[in-house]
Amino acid sequence: MLSRTAALLVPAFGSLRVSADPEAVLAPGSIVAANHTSLADPAIVFAALHRLGARPVVLATAGLWRVPLLGRLLRHEGHIPVHRGTEHAADALDRAADALAAGHLVLIYGEGGLPRRSDSGELAPGPFRSGLARLAGATGAPVVPLGQAGARRLSSGGAVKQLAGLTTAPARRPALHVHLGAPLRLDDDLATATATAHRAVTAAWATAARNAAA
Repeated sequence: MLSRTAALLVPAFGSLRVSADPEAVLAPGSIVAANHTSLADPAIVFAALHRLGARPVVLATAGLWRVPLLGRLLRHEGHIPVHRGTEHAADALDRAADALAAGHLVLIYGEGGLPRRSDSGELAPGPFRSGLARLAGATGAPVVPLGQAGARRLSSGGAVKQLAGLTTAPARRPALHVHLGAPLRLDDDLATATATAHRAVTAAWATAARNAAA
C-alpha cells in the first residue's frame, strides 16, 4: 500500500527518474542501503523501488508508528520501528534479520537520521552508524547501495518551509533521481564494513545528484 501510494503521488510533485549500474540487482533477502536527506526521500525511494518491482520493509524511527493512519499502515505491512536511545533499539536489527531470512528486501538508512540543515542543497551522505554493518555481518546479506537526490527540493528546513516546498512542488517539478549500485558483500570488521558501505552509497548518491542536475 505505501509503495503503491508513493508510486502514484511522487510523480505529481516532481520528475522522478531511476537508473542503475549494469550489475545492480535487487535479489530477495538483500539490504538496500540509502542516503537520508529529507522527510520526503522515503516516499521517493519507495516510488523508485516500486517502479523496479520491489516492495521493501523499511527500518524507521518509532515515532512514525504514533502517526494516525500511517502508523497503522506501517504495522500492517510489517515495517520495523527503531526505538533509538532505548533498551529496545537492538530489537530492530533482530526483526530485520528475520525479514531478510524470509526473503524480504530491507531498506535501511545508514546515517540513522536526517542532517541538521535548513537549505535545499545537495550534500554527500554523513557518517554511517554501525547498524547497517552489524545487520549485514549477522545475516551475510548482500548490500545494495542506493543514492537519491532532489528530495530536499521537495521538503527541507522548518515546518513552514517544508509545507511551502510541498505546496509549490507540482508547479516547480523538481528533478528527483534514484540510482542503484552493484551489490556488496561487507567485511566482518565493523569499521571496515561501515566505511565500505558509506563509500558505495556516496558513489550512488553522486551519480543521482549529477543526473538530477542535468
